[in-house]
Amino acid sequence: MSAPTPTALIADDEPLLRDSLERMLQPAWPELRIVARARNGREAVEQFEQHRPDVCFLDVHMPGLSGVEAAARIGRRAHLVFVTAYDRYAVQAFAQGVLDYLVKPVEPARLADTVARLQERLRAAAPATNTDALLRELALQLKQGTAQPPPLRWIRASVGTSVRLIAVDDVDFLKSEDKYTVVAWRDEAGQPREAVIRTTLKELAPQLDPTQFAQVHRSYVVNLRAIAQVTRNLNETADIRLKARAEVLPVSRTYLHVFRQM
Repeated sequence: MSAPTPTALIADDEPLLRDSLERMLQPAWPELRIVARARNGREAVEQFEQHRPDVCFLDVHMPGLSGVEAAARIGRRAHLVFVTAYDRYAVQAFAQGVLDYLVKPVEPARLADTVARLQERLRAAAPATNTDALLRELALQLKQGTAQPPPLRWIRASVGTSVRLIAVDDVDFLKSEDKYTVVAWRDEAGQPREAVIRTTLKELAPQLDPTQFAQVHRSYVVNLRAIAQVTRNLNETADIRLKARAEVLPVSRTYLHVFRQM
C-alpha cells in the first residue's frame, strides 16, 4: 500500500514570495501537493480547517492575524515551518521546539534540509511538536511590540515582471516619492540600478541599521558607507557626493547634525 500524498499550506502576504516558495518546493519535494494558499493569518487558519494539510509554511509577519497566532490556532494538527525575514524569531522558535524555519530569501540548500526533516517525520508518523506555550509567548511579544526585529537585511522590489531581493548593504540611498520609495542600489557588477517599492520612506527608515543608514533630508536616507564627500553650504545645508553614483543628495538643516563630527 502506497503512502498518502503529503500536503501543504503556504501563507504569506506577498504573492510573489508565496509563488516563489511554491516553485522552489516543486523540485525539492516533487510528491508534495500544495492544497491551500493564504494571504494572511486568518485566511491560513480558515484554509487549514478546510483542507487539513500535513505541513504549514507560515510567514511570521502577516496583517490581521500573525503567522505565530495562526500557528497557535493550528497547534499540533500539522507540522509547522516559520518563514521569516528575521533571524531572531526563527532561532528562538527553532531552539524551543518548532520543527523548522526558513529565513528570507529562502536558500535551496536550507529548504532541502527542511524538506528532509519533514519527510522523516511524516515517514515515522511522528506527531507534530507541542509548541503551545512557545507560540503563546511569541504571539504575546508580537502584540506588545517587545519582540523587536533586527535591522532589515533585504528589500523586496519589483524589477520588470520579477521580484528582486536587494541586499541592504548594496543600497546607496533611498528616496521618497509620495507613497513609494525609490531604492538606489548596485547590482552584482557594481552598476547603479533603481527600483520602486510600495512602502513609504517613513515606514522603511526605522527598519534600517542606524549605524549604517542616516536620514539626511525628509525625502532621503543614505548609506553612510556609500558617501564619498559631504560639502557644507553657507545656508546651513550640505550636499552629499557618492562613491559610485553621479547623484548629489541634499542635506537639510534639520539633519546637518549627522555630519557635525565629520
